[in-house]
Amino acid sequence: MATQDGSEEVIMETEANPEEAEARAECADKDDTGNTSHTDEENATTQDSSISNGDDADDEEEMVDLKIIWNKIKYDMKIPVSSTGAKLKERIHSLTGLPPAMQKVMYKGLLPEDKTLRDIKITNGAKIMVVGSTINDVLAVNTPKEVVQQEVKAEENKKEPLCRQKQHRKVLDKGKPEDIMTAVKGVKERLPTVPLSGMFNKSGGKVRLTFKLEQDQLWIGTKERTEKVPMGSIKNVVSEPIEGHEDYHMMAFQLGPTEASQYWVYWVPAQFVDAIKDTVLGKWQYF
Repeated sequence: MATQDGSEEVIMETEANPEEAEARAECADKDDTGNTSHTDEENATTQDSSISNGDDADDEEEMVDLKIIWNKIKYDMKIPVSSTGAKLKERIHSLTGLPPAMQKVMYKGLLPEDKTLRDIKITNGAKIMVVGSTINDVLAVNTPKEVVQQEVKAEENKKEPLCRQKQHRKVLDKGKPEDIMTAVKGVKERLPTVPLSGMFNKSGGKVRLTFKLEQDQLWIGTKERTEKVPMGSIKNVVSEPIEGHEDYHMMAFQLGPTEASQYWVYWVPAQFVDAIKDTVLGKWQYF
């Protein structure tokens, strides 16, 4: 009922208030639900970001930074110290395009493929020298080293032992040099860090061999001069134990296409013979 002061209108508004309150409560519930869902999504995202993706083990592995030098070009490489020499060759292949079988990798001598970088004691910043030619370079060579080596070997089989030949006897008959390096028979060692010295050349003079791996050169030094010979130009290396002194060898470096270019060195310690051949010719010897 209408009153003079409008009390009826007040009563009607009051009766409508419960419906408004219920509607407002429903809206509030929806807002709360939305906020809760949003919070759950944030929590799920945070939780997912804390889950390891499996790369943690790789991040924790000890790495070493190397300088790879091939064909006068330097490459930076980071690799686990647990990697073997063979694995390093694969990584070098990915950097340079040089197949592993064509690589001669050197670090204080020829790098062994079956040992890890940790075993070889390679440290950060180490320089790794790589020598080798691509397939195209190999095919372009006119006289393959392999053919030359086979011809030389065939000729050797036809001859008497080298140490009995007159041209070598005049040097060997002088006897073992007093200052020659100690030899060990039946043992294979890597090249020493110092030059091989105290040996004789064909004229009976003293000669020393220095392997400059970073320059890919063999330095043949005498009292008069030092010849700096690129290892890639050496066609073959032959050797034979000296009769009566099998812990020492006589060795020839073939500097040209024929035997006439052989440079003979006498009283080479036997434990270094294989290392010398591997360093000069490499294990692959494609040309």
